[in-house]
Amino acid sequence: MPLLGTSASQTTKGFLTIPVDFLVVAGGGAGGSSYGGGGGAGGLRSSVTISGGNPGTLESTITAIPSTNYSITIGAGGAFSWPNSGGPGNTSTFYSISSNGGGGGGSQAPESEPPYSRGAAGSGGSGGGGSHRVNRGGGGGTSGQGFNGAAGLWPSYSGGGGGAGAAGSGTGGGTGRNISITGSSVGYAYGGSGTSVNGNGGGGAGGGNSGNGGAGGATSYGGNGGSGVVILRYPNSYTITIGAGLTGSTAIDGFSKVTTITDGTGNVSWA
Repeated sequence: MPLLGTSASQTTKGFLTIPVDFLVVAGGGAGGSSYGGGGGAGGLRSSVTISGGNPGTLESTITAIPSTNYSITIGAGGAFSWPNSGGPGNTSTFYSISSNGGGGGGSQAPESEPPYSRGAAGSGGSGGGGSHRVNRGGGGGTSGQGFNGAAGLWPSYSGGGGGAGAAGSGTGGGTGRNISITGSSVGYAYGGSGTSVNGNGGGGAGGGNSGNGGAGGATSYGGNGGSGVVILRYPNSYTITIGAGLTGSTAIDGFSKVTTITDGTGNVSWA
């Protein structure tokens, strides 16, 4: 799958600079606890498929220079906080590309237990779903990265978190984006599901390196958000060095190499 326009004639180092396609997904927000809203997905930016949000734009390929360091950070997912709103996800970066962490889902904030602001959904790459009780509005997404979370509805449900491909709707989390940078289509950055007041909603976690939002918890804790990921695709005539502080691996797909960075902060370079 030669996304970079590579061909058999480019199996030697024929570039003065290196074209690098990328996927940068931030950590998803955690779901709210105590009949909470779903966490918003981490922001998604990509040069191989349109980025998240509205408008979703196709980012430009990065032009890397050999023997030059390019910084990478993998954003952790947000953590639940009983009985508060879910914690926000953390930012993922590659060079000048930055994706915002997802917003946490709102929580039921009992009127007898101020401050009521603890029930609010968070904004981020994609917004968290709003509580059904107070501060019911969904959190906002970031243009070009993700969509808004759904508002809660008293007394029925807390809203689903926004995803990279669509806003939350009712208790449903927004869809993500299917990205084929590795050679196979994989879904990233789905919003977490909200909860209904009849007890539905298990507070499931978003999953590692997905950027998914955590589900809202009914009578339980909300789920933690999924961690982010950075994936790089470049001509297979080059060799990447993954620096200290980063965890990653490299595979070959046709005339390209694909490097997936799953954790940490550090630098990469090519030779």
